[in-house]
Amino acid sequence: MGNLSAEAVVDRIVPREPRVSPDGRWVVYLTTTGGRKAGDLWLVPAGGGAPPRRLAGTAEAPRWAPDSGSVFYLAAERLHRVPLSGNAERLTDRAVTACVPLPGDLVALVGPGDEPAKDPYLRVPSPPDRLWLLDLTTGDVRPHGDLGDRHVVEVAAHPGGGPLAVLTWPVADPDPGMLEPRLHVVGGRDLPAPAVEASALTWWDDRLLYRGVTRPGLVGGYAIFDAEDGTDLTEGMDVCPVELVQVDDGPPLALFAEGFDTTIRRLDPATRRFTGITHAPGSLDFLSHGGGVVAVVASTATEPDDVHVGPPAGPLTRLTDSSPELRARTWGPQERLAYRADDGLELDGLLVLPPGTTRQDGPFPLVTLAHGGPYDRYADRFMVGWFRQARWLADDGFAAFLPNPRGSQGHGHAFAVSVAGEVGGAEWTDILTGIDLLIDAGVADPDRLGIGGGSHGGFLAAWAAARSDRFAAAYVNAGISDWGMMAATGEQGAPFEGALGGSIGWEGPGPHRHDRNSPISYAADIRTPILLLHGADDTNVPLSQAEFLHRALRHFGVEHEFAVYPGENHSLRGREHQLDFLHRTREWFTRWLKPVRPA
Repeated sequence: MGNLSAEAVVDRIVPREPRVSPDGRWVVYLTTTGGRKAGDLWLVPAGGGAPPRRLAGTAEAPRWAPDSGSVFYLAAERLHRVPLSGNAERLTDRAVTACVPLPGDLVALVGPGDEPAKDPYLRVPSPPDRLWLLDLTTGDVRPHGDLGDRHVVEVAAHPGGGPLAVLTWPVADPDPGMLEPRLHVVGGRDLPAPAVEASALTWWDDRLLYRGVTRPGLVGGYAIFDAEDGTDLTEGMDVCPVELVQVDDGPPLALFAEGFDTTIRRLDPATRRFTGITHAPGSLDFLSHGGGVVAVVASTATEPDDVHVGPPAGPLTRLTDSSPELRARTWGPQERLAYRADDGLELDGLLVLPPGTTRQDGPFPLVTLAHGGPYDRYADRFMVGWFRQARWLADDGFAAFLPNPRGSQGHGHAFAVSVAGEVGGAEWTDILTGIDLLIDAGVADPDRLGIGGGSHGGFLAAWAAARSDRFAAAYVNAGISDWGMMAATGEQGAPFEGALGGSIGWEGPGPHRHDRNSPISYAADIRTPILLLHGADDTNVPLSQAEFLHRALRHFGVEHEFAVYPGENHSLRGREHQLDFLHRTREWFTRWLKPVRPA
């Protein structure tokens, strides 16, 4: 079928946010390209039998009306509604960031307040969002709830028209917003303070559950908590909850990352523990429930992302065919790896080989792709995307190694929290151990090793170049080079970045642990050619991180290139930028890994 083109990678259609109607008869979902949030809104019968029908374009965050007769969605931060047969209408001119349809022709809205403009010369927190109530019969929008000046983050409606649960921060900025969350029941009382990064508010009878970081630290695996008494309902589990979903007529459902795979679990009311009911190879995302039916976006090593539906206990049936041209291709092997770290910890990762090859055709030039987070994972899913580029590299003759070192998701809290304050330590030797195993097996050529990654993966790629001379080339995409500067400028704030890097610059004159854990501290030792890639407007990992490393590499005469994408934040959204990223990274590894390694 010919070589895989960058356009086929970037332009492939990916479904997201499937939503089952309350009566279980219909599913709406979005289709997007390039990882964008807004896309076309489609309607399809949950039982299949009819092709999808387009309802609207440039839509985000679809939500069903309680009567299953229409769908609410956001477009350009304005609330719209489209009947199942009819034309879409805009419901309000007020800016909206989230909506929750309620019984009785009411909709709870989250959006900016009516506060007067701030002094433009003062550095103040971002304007907070407020809770509003829209009356569909009159069009009136009025403030709702007594939440003071707090920023509204999330709202959940009690089944059957009961009270609203609201998550708030003291300010709209993550620092200190995420550090001081509160839970409120509108018209009732405030609940005990939740864990940091609280989200996914979910009613179960008259109790409220949510997902947050396992206490007491700021780094670690997620857990599901009972908001009333603070009980960790996932304590001791060696898997990680990734989504929590309300079921209006029963106990909630949750998606759990379990190594390479994903499981749908249901809360057992008797034991207050989550028990598995559906095990799916690869990844499941965007779990939704209605009328006894669930919908997810599912993906495996050779099956692109598509909407699947069925009963919660399975089986789940594919409902869409979003990328038939990619499903028809012949892909190289995508192999699951299992091995042990130096200290005996069980680890895993994926190996992706070029089409038409096996291990026996090695040794291959090997590119290790480190994931972000560090609390993320490589599931055994379809690895085709501008940032999921394993197949893109394999199509050009490279083998790709995708490790899940300690700190990753999918192996429980203890596995995830072990990286706190020690980034670049055991997580890095975990990766090296996997590379050495592939070299010993004759899969990887030790003279043609490359490494790359984005965000925390970019940090690990910079760390590899700074702490090792084994790599012939590296790329660092939106990566951290200096943890002290990251604590000062990253949008997550000093406490979170300090919890990863080990310390904060205001903790005395030093030496600081974050200096020991920063690639920039070892820049004089770098000999590996490095490709730096960064969004000009990145607020998560600011451009200054790449600027600092670029200046150090220039100072020490290290071969490197520095590409900055205008108008881009932490994740590239521009089509031309994504195409450039794919071409530039593969050409970089071709330059340095395909020939015999330069002296």
